[in-house]
Amino acid sequence: MPIFTADIYDERGEAFQSVTTQFESLGGEHHFHGPVRTVRCFEDNSVLKALIATPGDGAVLVVDGGGSLACELMGGMMAHTAHANNWAGIILNGAVRDRTELAEIPIGIKALGSNPRKSSKNGSGEQDIDVNFGGVTFRTDALIYCDRDGILVEL
Repeated sequence: MPIFTADIYDERGEAFQSVTTQFESLGGEHHFHGPVRTVRCFEDNSVLKALIATPGDGAVLVVDGGGSLACELMGGMMAHTAHANNWAGIILNGAVRDRTELAEIPIGIKALGSNPRKSSKNGSGEQDIDVNFGGVTFRTDALIYCDRDGILVEL
């Protein structure tokens, strides 16, 4: 049964931060939640690709791509890998590609938009650090709830 962010906020609003950035819901699942894992990368998806190839254990991966829409950070192949490794969802402060394919994969995916251009593969990026965008600081292991209304992150 889906968990709705509006209901969570009505019950416990002051315990959560609400993300102000208006992300598009692009995956096959629109309601997803779990503990946060983080990645910071800019136009290079090497660290992201390596992390989604590990067990996600139902976590939601929050990726700070600096808001860049110049290239994708994830496409269909990576989304299939994330789903196969039990990631509940991925939030990208950046772009994806393969939107039609992403919509058919049973994983939550939120992104700013899409771009068919591939990202670089230089190995730059960091994981499991605090990242901040949309007026929210995302910390590893904080609980996050996502649906079409938005994103709530436990304080």
